[in-house]
Amino acid sequence: MSKMNMFSGDFIYARILKFRRLKPPLKEIVSCELNQFQDMANRTENSLRCSISKKTNGGIMFLIATFAGMVIGFLLGISFPSLSLIKMNFPSSILPMVNTIYVEVEKQDISSRKSPSKGPKSSDASSHKIWVPSNPRGAEMLPPSFVEAESDLYLRRLWGLPKDDLPEVKPKYLVAFTVAYEQRKNIDACIKKFSDNFTVVLFHYDGRTSEYDEFEWSRRAIHVSVPKQTKWWYAKRFLHPDIIAPYEYIFLWDEDLGVENFDAEEYIKIVKKHGLEISQPAVESRKKITWRITKRIPGIEVHKEVEGGAPGHCKDPHLPPCAGFIEIMAPVFSRDSWRCVWHMLQNDLVHGWGLDFALRKCVEPAHEKIGVVDSQWIIHQKIPSLAAQGTSQDGKSAFQGVRERCHMEWTIFEKRMARSEKKYLKEIAPASSNSTLN
Repeated sequence: MSKMNMFSGDFIYARILKFRRLKPPLKEIVSCELNQFQDMANRTENSLRCSISKKTNGGIMFLIATFAGMVIGFLLGISFPSLSLIKMNFPSSILPMVNTIYVEVEKQDISSRKSPSKGPKSSDASSHKIWVPSNPRGAEMLPPSFVEAESDLYLRRLWGLPKDDLPEVKPKYLVAFTVAYEQRKNIDACIKKFSDNFTVVLFHYDGRTSEYDEFEWSRRAIHVSVPKQTKWWYAKRFLHPDIIAPYEYIFLWDEDLGVENFDAEEYIKIVKKHGLEISQPAVESRKKITWRITKRIPGIEVHKEVEGGAPGHCKDPHLPPCAGFIEIMAPVFSRDSWRCVWHMLQNDLVHGWGLDFALRKCVEPAHEKIGVVDSQWIIHQKIPSLAAQGTSQDGKSAFQGVRERCHMEWTIFEKRMARSEKKYLKEIAPASSNSTLN
């Protein structure tokens, strides 16, 4: 029994020793496991470091590429001239009511970039130019609300506030006389027939202006002096429609008119009542009246046509000189009709002969809107003072030379008008035929 126990103990001990020789100690096992974990951690860390390094390198490369692109773009930009948008002018027929503004942006000068301005920052980046095609010609670069397309003949002070220069009620009408000082008494009588509702203009063809200071009204009149020029020469150069736009009616009268039976305010009331765009007072004269339609018919306010007119002249009862006709010695124009008539005046034809037959082209229908006012009439004194301003030459008197020029201008005017109308009709003929076919 004791042997067996000993054997058994020895046996067990021997087995334990054998096991210990075959199996490494626990410390070695743990150490080995730890080493394995350490290797795995090192490999993971190395992998993360590689990944982070790759991402960092990619970001740096992106920044470098962006910076390089900016530098190249800047160099290209400064090497080319300023780039601006094209200004486009659309015909008024295409965009008649459009008030389009094109803004042109230009780069600033390189020098201004190098030396920063102390002004507002908004002006450092670019400068803006206005372009408004619907503005008056030559004013396209101005803002529309600032443009003053029309003017007036109102007199203004040299001091005080501009808004206080004019009276509360401004003149609504304009009267212009072409005068010589010899007719000053007649002119004085005429102007006294026109109220403060009228701006008075005197065109002095004899060069004498200061002498009119004897008349109180001369201080509020506008005096224009150019020697030896006619009413229509003055009108073309000093009465542009945009200059006299505030005035509803324009009176362009000769100096040799008697006005005892005339009142300007009453005349305008009658003109408005009958819808006359172009008119004149009826005429009385001790001498023969050239055109029958201008002769006063007692007992009526207005007449617009007359039978017979002049022998052989009236081919149509609605055409001059039987209708749609007034003389040029005392015409009165509405604002709208004057705009047309002013463009009809020829720069080189100064006497206006032939104009009376063409006035009908400026209103429609002419036989209704052109008329003679009988209840307010004038007396034609027929004083040929302007004709005396001519020069005698080739054995002809000054008066004869002026009269010949008048007839010549009439012929030129009629031929020029006929030629221009024929040319225009010829130009539009193809377009008219095409529209008819379509």
